[in-house]
Amino acid sequence: MEELSIREQEDEKLVAEAYQRLVDSYLASRHRKHVDIIDKAFNFAKEAHKGVRRLSGEPYIMHPIAVAQIACSEIGLGSTSICAALLHDVVEDTDYTVEDISNIFGPKIAQIVDGVTKISGGIFGDKASAQAESFKKLLLTMSDDIRVILIKISDRLHNMRTLGSQLPSKQYKIAGETLYIYAPLAHRLGLNKVKEELEDLSFSYEHPEEYRHIKEQLAGVHEQLTSIFEQFTAPIRQKLDEAGIRYEIKARIKKPYSIWSKMQTKHVTFEEVYDILAVRIVFDVDEGADETAECFKIYAVACSIYKPHPDRLRDWVSNPKANGYQALHTTLMSKAGKWVEVQIRSRRMDDIAENGFAAHWKYKEGGTYDDDDGEISESNENELNKWLHTIREILDDPQPNAIDFLDTIKLNLFANEIFVVTPKGEFKTMPAGCTVLDFAFSVHTFLGTHCIGAKVNHKLVGISYVLNSGDQVEILTSKNQKVEKSWTSFTTTAKAKGKIEAILRREEREKQKIGEDILVEFFQQHEKEPNSVNVEKLCRFHALATREELLSAIGAQTIVLGNADLSVLNEKVRKGRKWKKYLPFFKHRPEDTAVVQEEGEDKPENTLQIDRKKPLILNEETINRYIICDCCHPIPGDDVLGYLDDEQHIIIHKRQCDVAKRLKVSDGNHILSARWDTHGRLSFPATLHIVGFDRIGVLHQITGVLSQQLNINMHSLHIETNDGLFTADINLGVHDVGDLQTIFQDLKKIEGIEEVKRY
Repeated sequence: MEELSIREQEDEKLVAEAYQRLVDSYLASRHRKHVDIIDKAFNFAKEAHKGVRRLSGEPYIMHPIAVAQIACSEIGLGSTSICAALLHDVVEDTDYTVEDISNIFGPKIAQIVDGVTKISGGIFGDKASAQAESFKKLLLTMSDDIRVILIKISDRLHNMRTLGSQLPSKQYKIAGETLYIYAPLAHRLGLNKVKEELEDLSFSYEHPEEYRHIKEQLAGVHEQLTSIFEQFTAPIRQKLDEAGIRYEIKARIKKPYSIWSKMQTKHVTFEEVYDILAVRIVFDVDEGADETAECFKIYAVACSIYKPHPDRLRDWVSNPKANGYQALHTTLMSKAGKWVEVQIRSRRMDDIAENGFAAHWKYKEGGTYDDDDGEISESNENELNKWLHTIREILDDPQPNAIDFLDTIKLNLFANEIFVVTPKGEFKTMPAGCTVLDFAFSVHTFLGTHCIGAKVNHKLVGISYVLNSGDQVEILTSKNQKVEKSWTSFTTTAKAKGKIEAILRREEREKQKIGEDILVEFFQQHEKEPNSVNVEKLCRFHALATREELLSAIGAQTIVLGNADLSVLNEKVRKGRKWKKYLPFFKHRPEDTAVVQEEGEDKPENTLQIDRKKPLILNEETINRYIICDCCHPIPGDDVLGYLDDEQHIIIHKRQCDVAKRLKVSDGNHILSARWDTHGRLSFPATLHIVGFDRIGVLHQITGVLSQQLNINMHSLHIETNDGLFTADINLGVHDVGDLQTIFQDLKKIEGIEEVKRY
């Protein structure tokens, strides 16, 4: 009893210290001081969660306090948001209702708590449809009050910081969701520091070895980078001091996840990532001073010392990004012969770049501002509302597949922006890589639907033409133009794809309705029953998979019902052949199926017993029990996970595989942790892609390295040459990732080989 009392005293001290830090952070902000309502919310939440502990063992109330601390000190929110953060789990985890919260704390706090509660249940639920529906709710709710998603991001950030207490399979699921949904959302809302931390934390759980290796490599080059930074910035400091500019120069070191992503996409080594170091100049100006002029003044100073890259000036001061980001970026040639990126920002721009739209509220006129009056109304005047309006439009068109909906939204979350000019000279922000058709739909749905092309800089182009920043675009239309299925391949924006698919679905439904009327009339005319058997006969005859496809084809008049169809309807059904169409699904499947067995249950026959608390061990004895995924071809040394499918088979994926990423979001409860324990006795297929300069003897050297020097067994080789370059795809057998790394190193030593990567 005495021991329990000591623990309770320690808990009380822990909670009191955490809450005091929160109050101190709030009192240090420019928000009006509404401490009474925060005290009330804290005491209410503390009592509601009394006696409950997290998996880490600490009192549960520590989590809401931590979420409120992030919302306050890292995002810049005020008392309304702090109260909602403290109360965000009360409705979900206790007997209190939203009505109770409304009665005690008012409708605004209750509305935000309700929004966070709605999106929490589904994202972590058992069913994929529930998760995606909850994501829709998340977006719908955030379009009413952005604080809902800001608190949800704060909640996710704290969950990621404390993810170590979860099982590995849960870690993969939550880390996967974070990279798929929350990091892009944080980026789109301008929360750069939060986005980078979410990415790095997810990376550390999904690929711990690679994360650790990159951290070690960064530590190894720290002194070198510091030396480069000091040498590069010394003459700039001298000139800025002489000009009387108030400034701060900081080194920006690329984060591990960002480095790893570049290594993956560019197929380069750590040493070949050139932009690990960037220089950031943050300057102070008097209130009302011209920040743009000061940016270019500093740019001129830097360019008087170092030669700028002619194609790498990015002016986001005059034309801010859609998430509010403002800065002037240039790339300068250092005395050491290396390009160095320089970012020039005012103190206000820097704050907004790191802390997002919430930072806008700190720059309102006047000394302090009220949480409810100021916190959201300012955002009505910035680019955020344009994005929320786009989300509302996408949500207006129901999506048949909820995970496709996530992908559609994600198309624009990470998009870089360009600026397109209308015929009247108005600037419009668009994602990089957008086409004429994207631009047409962004202006108006009617314009997109009837678009036949455009005049770009007064020259005629087609609807698939990719726009560049600064292009002046006049959309050309025709009343006879109709939306076609191929248009989805000419678009990159979520809005355009969503509108096209909605129009196509509507037209498809209309064709099916016409087809159904024609089919019913045909059946009645020939005295046939309009039952599923007869419809299936016609589907088989016309090689169509579904009734809907048949109706659509009849409605579009690509199928005209006649005597041949009547003959098919008069045939007897031949039995005993249907099962053959299912044969392909049973190829290359393990004989055993898997069950996740609870304690005390008997093990069914022909099943593998799976313990979620332990990783699957992939070795010479167990490998035949699992399906190695065809889409990513994992081999020993790759970070992998298992997925328990509907047939109770376990499929092994790479953790960064695109399919696995979707599964972690859509069906996370079927994810299993897995690890390799092979000993070089098994051979696994891998495909190498090699690019180099075509010269006599290069193929002989490649095959010599593989077969003679490394004793690698090649299964097939395909090579093409064009314009002095060659590309080769080689299928071979390897034991593990270590074999591939040796192959990469040895092949890159061959003269003329420019790129070696694994497919």
